[in-house]
Amino acid sequence: MIQTLCTVDAITPLTPFVQKVLLSPQQAVDFLPGQYLQLCLTEQDKRPFSLACLPDGKQLELHIGASKADDYSSQALNYLQQQMDAKQPVMVEAGLGQAHLRPSDNPVLLLAGGTGFSYVYSMAKALQQLKQDKPVFLYWGVRQQSSLYLLDELQAWASSHSKFRFIPVVQDADDNWQGRSGLVHEAVLNDFVSLDAYDIYIAGPFPMVGVARDAFLKQGAHQQQMFADAFAYI
Repeated sequence: MIQTLCTVDAITPLTPFVQKVLLSPQQAVDFLPGQYLQLCLTEQDKRPFSLACLPDGKQLELHIGASKADDYSSQALNYLQQQMDAKQPVMVEAGLGQAHLRPSDNPVLLLAGGTGFSYVYSMAKALQQLKQDKPVFLYWGVRQQSSLYLLDELQAWASSHSKFRFIPVVQDADDNWQGRSGLVHEAVLNDFVSLDAYDIYIAGPFPMVGVARDAFLKQGAHQQQMFADAFAYI
Protein backbone atom coordinates (compact mmCIF):
# COMPACT_ATOMS: atom_id res chain seq x y z
CA MET A 1 0.00 0.00 0.00
CA ILE A 2 1.15 3.51 -0.85
CA GLN A 3 -0.17 6.60 0.93
CA THR A 4 0.20 9.86 -0.95
CA LEU A 5 -1.36 13.27 -1.40
CA CYS A 6 -3.06 13.89 -4.74
CA THR A 7 -4.18 16.97 -6.63
CA VAL A 8 -7.80 16.77 -7.82
CA ASP A 9 -7.39 17.62 -11.50
CA ALA A 10 -10.92 17.19 -12.83
CA ILE A 11 -14.40 15.93 -12.01
CA THR A 12 -16.49 15.40 -15.14
CA PRO A 13 -19.83 13.66 -15.69
CA LEU A 14 -19.96 10.32 -17.50
CA THR A 15 -23.72 10.09 -16.89
CA PRO A 16 -26.06 12.18 -14.70
CA PHE A 17 -25.14 9.84 -11.84
CA VAL A 18 -21.52 8.83 -12.54
CA GLN A 19 -18.53 11.17 -12.35
CA LYS A 20 -15.01 10.60 -13.65
CA VAL A 21 -12.40 11.85 -11.19
CA LEU A 22 -8.77 12.42 -12.18
CA LEU A 23 -6.11 12.67 -9.50
CA SER A 24 -2.40 13.45 -9.81
CA PRO A 25 -0.39 11.78 -7.03
CA GLN A 26 2.57 13.63 -5.55
CA GLN A 27 4.61 10.42 -5.62
CA ALA A 28 4.59 7.41 -7.92
CA VAL A 29 1.79 4.96 -7.17
CA ASP A 30 2.37 1.29 -7.90
CA PHE A 31 -0.67 -0.97 -8.13
CA LEU A 32 -1.98 -3.97 -10.05
CA PRO A 33 -4.91 -3.85 -12.49
CA GLY A 34 -8.04 -4.56 -10.49
CA GLN A 35 -6.83 -3.01 -7.25
CA TYR A 36 -8.47 -0.03 -5.56
CA LEU A 37 -7.64 3.02 -3.50
CA GLN A 38 -9.11 4.49 -0.36
CA LEU A 39 -9.99 8.17 -0.30
CA CYS A 40 -9.17 9.43 3.18
CA LEU A 41 -11.77 12.01 4.17
CA THR A 42 -10.33 11.78 7.68
CA GLU A 43 -7.99 9.35 9.41
CA GLN A 44 -11.02 7.34 10.49
CA ASP A 45 -13.18 7.81 7.38
CA LYS A 46 -11.65 6.03 4.38
CA ARG A 47 -13.77 5.15 1.35
CA PRO A 48 -12.74 2.58 -1.28
CA PHE A 49 -13.04 3.17 -5.04
CA SER A 50 -11.77 0.98 -7.86
CA LEU A 51 -9.02 2.35 -10.07
CA ALA A 52 -10.20 2.57 -13.66
CA CYS A 53 -6.70 3.18 -15.05
CA LEU A 54 -3.49 1.33 -15.74
CA PRO A 55 -0.56 1.71 -13.34
CA ASP A 56 1.67 3.29 -16.00
CA GLY A 57 -0.01 6.71 -16.13
CA LYS A 58 0.62 9.91 -14.23
CA GLN A 59 -3.03 10.23 -13.22
CA LEU A 60 -5.35 8.04 -11.19
CA GLU A 61 -8.84 7.63 -12.63
CA LEU A 62 -11.98 6.85 -10.63
CA HIS A 63 -15.58 6.36 -11.78
CA ILE A 64 -17.80 7.29 -8.85
CA GLY A 65 -21.53 6.64 -9.03
CA ALA A 66 -23.54 8.83 -6.69
CA SER A 67 -27.28 9.28 -6.74
CA LYS A 68 -29.13 11.51 -4.27
CA ALA A 69 -29.92 8.39 -2.25
CA ASP A 70 -26.27 7.34 -2.03
CA ASP A 71 -24.80 9.46 0.74
CA TYR A 72 -21.62 7.36 0.91
CA SER A 73 -20.44 8.23 -2.60
CA SER A 74 -22.09 11.67 -2.71
CA GLN A 75 -20.17 12.76 0.37
CA ALA A 76 -16.91 11.56 -1.20
CA LEU A 77 -17.64 13.49 -4.39
CA ASN A 78 -18.57 16.61 -2.46
CA TYR A 79 -15.31 16.37 -0.55
CA LEU A 80 -13.31 15.98 -3.78
CA GLN A 81 -15.11 18.97 -5.32
CA GLN A 82 -14.44 21.14 -2.26
CA GLN A 83 -10.76 20.23 -2.24
CA MET A 84 -10.46 20.92 -5.97
CA ASP A 85 -12.18 24.30 -5.60
CA ALA A 86 -9.88 25.19 -2.70
CA LYS A 87 -6.85 23.89 -4.61
CA GLN A 88 -6.10 21.58 -1.70
CA PRO A 89 -4.78 18.00 -2.08
CA VAL A 90 -6.52 14.85 -0.90
CA MET A 91 -4.91 11.85 0.79
CA VAL A 92 -5.29 8.41 -0.76
CA GLU A 93 -4.09 4.92 0.05
CA ALA A 94 -3.55 2.96 -3.17
CA GLY A 95 -2.56 -0.55 -4.15
CA LEU A 96 -5.26 -2.24 -2.08
CA GLY A 97 -7.27 -5.39 -2.76
CA GLN A 98 -6.59 -9.05 -3.46
CA ALA A 99 -8.87 -9.45 -6.50
CA HIS A 100 -6.35 -8.07 -8.99
CA LEU A 101 -5.54 -9.55 -12.40
CA ARG A 102 -3.49 -12.75 -12.22
CA PRO A 103 -0.95 -13.96 -14.78
CA SER A 104 -2.58 -16.97 -16.42
CA ASP A 105 -3.09 -18.73 -19.72
CA ASN A 106 -6.77 -19.31 -18.95
CA PRO A 107 -9.48 -17.45 -20.84
CA VAL A 108 -10.88 -14.54 -18.82
CA LEU A 109 -14.44 -13.63 -17.89
CA LEU A 110 -14.95 -10.09 -16.54
CA LEU A 111 -18.34 -9.37 -14.94
CA ALA A 112 -19.45 -5.95 -13.73
CA GLY A 113 -22.66 -4.56 -12.32
CA GLY A 114 -23.11 -0.77 -12.50
CA THR A 115 -20.01 1.22 -11.56
CA GLY A 116 -18.26 -2.04 -10.71
CA PHE A 117 -17.32 -1.55 -14.34
CA SER A 118 -14.28 0.55 -13.39
CA TYR A 119 -12.76 -2.56 -11.80
CA VAL A 120 -13.04 -4.72 -14.92
CA TYR A 121 -12.21 -1.79 -17.23
CA SER A 122 -8.69 -1.51 -15.83
CA MET A 123 -8.14 -5.24 -16.30
CA ALA A 124 -9.54 -5.21 -19.82
CA LYS A 125 -7.10 -2.43 -20.73
CA ALA A 126 -4.24 -4.38 -19.15
CA LEU A 127 -5.15 -7.51 -21.12
CA GLN A 128 -5.31 -5.48 -24.32
CA GLN A 129 -1.88 -4.07 -23.59
CA LEU A 130 -0.41 -7.54 -22.97
CA LYS A 131 -1.74 -8.69 -26.38
CA GLN A 132 -2.19 -12.23 -25.12
CA ASP A 133 -3.77 -14.67 -27.52
CA LYS A 134 -6.61 -15.81 -25.27
CA PRO A 135 -10.34 -15.07 -25.17
CA VAL A 136 -11.56 -12.24 -22.95
CA PHE A 137 -15.29 -11.77 -22.29
CA LEU A 138 -16.53 -8.58 -20.62
CA TYR A 139 -20.13 -8.57 -19.39
CA TRP A 140 -21.46 -5.24 -18.10
CA GLY A 141 -24.88 -5.16 -16.49
CA VAL A 142 -26.77 -1.90 -15.89
CA ARG A 143 -30.32 -0.94 -15.07
CA GLN A 144 -30.85 1.47 -18.02
CA GLN A 145 -28.89 1.66 -21.27
CA SER A 146 -28.00 5.30 -20.57
CA SER A 147 -25.64 3.97 -17.87
CA LEU A 148 -23.39 2.33 -20.49
CA TYR A 149 -21.12 5.36 -20.58
CA LEU A 150 -18.28 3.69 -22.53
CA LEU A 151 -20.47 1.67 -24.87
CA ASP A 152 -18.96 3.03 -28.10
CA GLU A 153 -15.38 2.54 -26.94
CA LEU A 154 -15.95 -1.06 -25.88
CA GLN A 155 -17.83 -1.93 -29.05
CA ALA A 156 -14.91 -0.50 -31.03
CA TRP A 157 -12.49 -2.67 -29.01
CA ALA A 158 -14.56 -5.74 -29.78
CA SER A 159 -14.68 -4.89 -33.48
CA SER A 160 -10.90 -4.54 -33.72
CA HIS A 161 -9.83 -7.46 -31.44
CA SER A 162 -11.04 -10.90 -32.47
CA LYS A 163 -10.44 -12.45 -29.01
CA PHE A 164 -12.27 -9.70 -27.08
CA ARG A 165 -16.03 -9.95 -26.64
CA PHE A 166 -18.13 -7.21 -25.03
CA ILE A 167 -21.66 -8.08 -23.90
CA PRO A 168 -23.71 -5.23 -22.37
CA VAL A 169 -26.86 -6.34 -20.54
CA VAL A 170 -29.66 -3.92 -19.62
CA GLN A 171 -32.03 -4.94 -16.85
CA ASP A 172 -34.86 -2.49 -17.60
CA ALA A 173 -34.43 -2.10 -21.36
CA ASP A 174 -36.74 0.09 -23.41
CA ASP A 175 -37.97 -0.59 -26.94
CA ASN A 176 -34.93 1.14 -28.48
CA TRP A 177 -32.42 -1.27 -26.95
CA GLN A 178 -31.14 -3.82 -29.47
CA GLY A 179 -28.89 -5.83 -27.16
CA ARG A 180 -29.25 -8.31 -24.30
CA SER A 181 -31.64 -7.67 -21.43
CA GLY A 182 -32.27 -9.09 -17.98
CA LEU A 183 -29.74 -9.91 -15.25
CA VAL A 184 -26.10 -9.88 -16.25
CA HIS A 185 -25.05 -13.08 -14.45
CA GLU A 186 -27.92 -14.92 -16.12
CA ALA A 187 -26.59 -13.82 -19.50
CA VAL A 188 -23.30 -15.50 -18.61
CA LEU A 189 -25.09 -18.69 -17.55
CA ASN A 190 -26.97 -18.73 -20.85
CA ASP A 191 -23.79 -18.28 -22.89
CA PHE A 192 -21.52 -20.87 -21.27
CA VAL A 193 -22.29 -24.56 -20.87
CA SER A 194 -19.39 -24.75 -18.39
CA LEU A 195 -17.20 -22.17 -16.68
CA ASP A 196 -14.58 -24.76 -15.78
CA ALA A 197 -11.74 -23.22 -17.82
CA TYR A 198 -12.20 -19.56 -16.91
CA ASP A 199 -10.55 -17.06 -14.61
CA ILE A 200 -13.51 -14.97 -13.43
CA TYR A 201 -13.38 -11.45 -11.98
CA ILE A 202 -16.54 -9.89 -10.52
CA ALA A 203 -17.46 -6.43 -9.20
CA GLY A 204 -20.74 -4.78 -8.35
CA PRO A 205 -23.31 -4.61 -5.55
CA PHE A 206 -22.64 -7.26 -2.89
CA PRO A 207 -25.95 -9.11 -3.46
CA MET A 208 -25.20 -9.43 -7.19
CA VAL A 209 -21.68 -10.68 -6.53
CA GLY A 210 -22.94 -13.32 -4.11
CA VAL A 211 -25.65 -14.57 -6.46
CA ALA A 212 -23.17 -14.70 -9.37
CA ARG A 213 -20.60 -16.61 -7.32
CA ASP A 214 -23.08 -19.28 -6.26
CA ALA A 215 -24.54 -19.66 -9.75
CA PHE A 216 -21.12 -19.83 -11.42
CA LEU A 217 -19.93 -22.53 -9.02
CA LYS A 218 -22.94 -24.62 -10.04
CA GLN A 219 -21.97 -24.01 -13.69
CA GLY A 220 -18.50 -25.50 -13.20
CA ALA A 221 -16.44 -22.48 -12.09
CA HIS A 222 -13.68 -23.07 -9.55
CA GLN A 223 -13.60 -21.04 -6.33
CA GLN A 224 -9.82 -20.57 -6.65
CA GLN A 225 -10.30 -19.08 -10.14
CA MET A 226 -12.95 -16.55 -9.09
CA PHE A 227 -11.90 -13.17 -7.73
CA ALA A 228 -13.87 -10.32 -6.11
CA ASP A 229 -12.99 -8.08 -3.20
CA ALA A 230 -16.58 -8.49 -2.08
CA PHE A 231 -15.89 -12.16 -1.29
CA ALA A 232 -14.22 -11.02 1.94
CA TYR A 233 -17.55 -9.63 3.15
CA ILE A 234 -20.23 -12.02 1.84
